[in-house]
Amino acid sequence: MNTQDFQRALDMGRPPNIRRLFPNSRALIVSGKIIDRALMKKGASMTIAANARNYFVLKGTLQAAQKANACVIIEIARSEGGTNAYCAMNYWNLATMVDTLCNQMGITVPVAVHADHYKIKSRDDVQRAKLEIPTMFDAGITSIAIDASHMSDDENLLANIELRPYFPLWAGYETEVGEIKGKLGLSTPEEAEFLIKGLNAHGIFPDWLAVNNGTTHGIESTDAGIQVELTVKIHEAIKEFGVSGAQHGTSGNSADRLRRIAKETRTTKANVATALQMISWGVRVNQYGNAELDDQGQFIKEPEKGMSDELWAEMVSYARSNNFAPGDYKKLNLPFENRLLSQPREIRERMAKGVEEFVLWLLKDVFYADDTAPLAIETILESGSFHPGDKCRQMEDPGEWTEPKIRERAKGISTDKGPSGDFDD
Repeated sequence: MNTQDFQRALDMGRPPNIRRLFPNSRALIVSGKIIDRALMKKGASMTIAANARNYFVLKGTLQAAQKANACVIIEIARSEGGTNAYCAMNYWNLATMVDTLCNQMGITVPVAVHADHYKIKSRDDVQRAKLEIPTMFDAGITSIAIDASHMSDDENLLANIELRPYFPLWAGYETEVGEIKGKLGLSTPEEAEFLIKGLNAHGIFPDWLAVNNGTTHGIESTDAGIQVELTVKIHEAIKEFGVSGAQHGTSGNSADRLRRIAKETRTTKANVATALQMISWGVRVNQYGNAELDDQGQFIKEPEKGMSDELWAEMVSYARSNNFAPGDYKKLNLPFENRLLSQPREIRERMAKGVEEFVLWLLKDVFYADDTAPLAIETILESGSFHPGDKCRQMEDPGEWTEPKIRERAKGISTDKGPSGDFDD
């Protein structure tokens, strides 16, 4: 990477909140918009949005990004790191951890810090969000996903419109239609058009759209996985609005299916959470990044990988005493974070190394994100700013998208939201 270009990007590419928080930093923390534009420049590629459920996932991902010369996104979801979190990493300390590790390890690739799945499930959540979202940007978040997909199509759109003024115009912005539920409740092109057109009418231009295209969060229990053809149809329906795709639930999908998402769709952001957690712990995963279970339905801890076998035994005992199913093991992150950090150096280093090796493979051989870091820096230098501008202009008539007309339009959408229940991860 050109040293002079890096310095110029550092001077002009860091958003105001990052400059205020870390005035002397050498970490190139940028808006999610910059990352999206870099992947668009390369084309047929997407980068990892790694859910940093623990310190080792964060460290390993940053090391892999540096080796691949790839810009990346570090994120945490509201369920993982909100006010009712099950991880030590959260919306309010993640940027500080990213900045610290980037400076410690000499990481020079651009990194966005993303508040993933900021869940809006009711009107009460909307009001709470108006107070909470600004505090997250005060703490260094540079990108956010407003996820009101749990609600009806009209309420989803109206919640996004109402919350848009509460985060900066320069911030990366993801929205979602269709709650991630696997093969049930699949999103449709009609729903996507409704959301994106309605936002456009109000002068709101998302960078990413997440959809339910057949995958799940957490441990994949079927081989249905991502439906590439459906994703292509949805992206084609909103192509004129310049919205990129955000692929959720990559764990449990084959590398070939993920390669097709990168090559055949407009996806630039691929979320990976559960696989990275399991690899950092030393749990055996298959070629899909899905944790393997033994004949008794228990995870298989690989010797000489991840945490110590003794600590793993403690975690399993704790999980059993709390009647945790395999999908509940994510709740071990918070109570055991400090225990993991207190292990000998060689153990800690191999935990991060396992993540690094897996993420490096994804970035180079599956997502095709290698050498996108210079493209992100190029984007900053071309715009001369931390804000590269929007990808679209207002095309829809706001008079046709008033609240009464939004509610009336929504009645005509044919949709299947799938089963009710808690699908957070």
